[in-house]
Amino acid sequence: MSGETVFQRDRDRVIHSTAFRRLAYKTQVFLNHEGDLFRTRITHSLEVAQLARSIARSLQLNEDLCEVISLAHDLGHTPFGHAGQHALDDCVRAADPSSLGFEHNAQSLRVVDHLEERCLNHDGLNLSFEAREGILKHCSSRYAEVLEAAEPGGVASRFIRRTRPSLEAQLCNVADELAYNAHDIDDGVRAGLLEHSQLLELPFFERFHRQVLAEHPQADGRRLLFEVIRRMLSSQVDDLVAASSARIAEQVPRDAGEVALAPTLVAISDEMSAHSAQLKAFLRRQLYQHPRVVAANDVVRQVLRDLFRAYLDAPEQMPPSHAARVPRQLAITNYIAGMTDRFALREHARLYGDQLTSQLPRQLLPF
Repeated sequence: MSGETVFQRDRDRVIHSTAFRRLAYKTQVFLNHEGDLFRTRITHSLEVAQLARSIARSLQLNEDLCEVISLAHDLGHTPFGHAGQHALDDCVRAADPSSLGFEHNAQSLRVVDHLEERCLNHDGLNLSFEAREGILKHCSSRYAEVLEAAEPGGVASRFIRRTRPSLEAQLCNVADELAYNAHDIDDGVRAGLLEHSQLLELPFFERFHRQVLAEHPQADGRRLLFEVIRRMLSSQVDDLVAASSARIAEQVPRDAGEVALAPTLVAISDEMSAHSAQLKAFLRRQLYQHPRVVAANDVVRQVLRDLFRAYLDAPEQMPPSHAARVPRQLAITNYIAGMTDRFALREHARLYGDQLTSQLPRQLLPF
């Protein structure tokens, strides 16, 4: 469109991509169809984008670049959240012990560079270097070497040289963590897996809980929870802006090259980092390792293992456009990683019947 900046164009291409639409039906914590109000990958990405844009405005960074990185950072995520990611990684490594395994950040880059088919003259979305660099937020050294060989001096070189990405990419990394810490508390309580009394064990939560009740003694239920979460998130954002502003003012980087060589500049303070670590440990213990979540994850891991084996043994079970691609293992990986939760469950039922998926609560199933 006339008048668009490069990063606005990038954002538009991401939003109109097939991979972005699929995020609406991919798990964040709770399986898709477990409830209409739980976060999915797409709502998580939107929340990250909102946070990143607001913080970028305070830090005078590029809002459009922050938005496109935020919207695209999970495009390569598998169905079934982290359980699906780990299952697919296990499958890839078992099929070829010398392989690099599966990394969802590298897969997100593969989606925007190669797998999307929206352009006549090239694969992928043809995004800017800055957007691609931000999307590749983590990368193993082995994976970085492979990417660097294909694109010398490209988006993976910083993992080899141990330099930093743009300030906008640094910001999106933090916004991602702030968003999922906040919304996982909300979803955990909504699902009945976290109790208010448990959350009060966290000093950071308890501080704002006490503050809200001092100002609004009659507050209770979801309104009380929302207000506590809002104040927690606002406190973290304020801390991030203050701590990052101080670091940037101290270093005064003049360009991207100086940002790359400087320490990480966009980050929360050490005190807030300790609160964040405590919160993440709590969520891991009380929510992500909750027996109900673990039981569902055990089933969906087996779903992906079965699908991978079926396609490895009989590639013709995939659509012709995927079955014809080589190398076969990468084609299978790309196909499974692109699935939504409900499509993966349907595929498993088609190939194996519904004996396994019947172990999931019926409200999880899309058929």
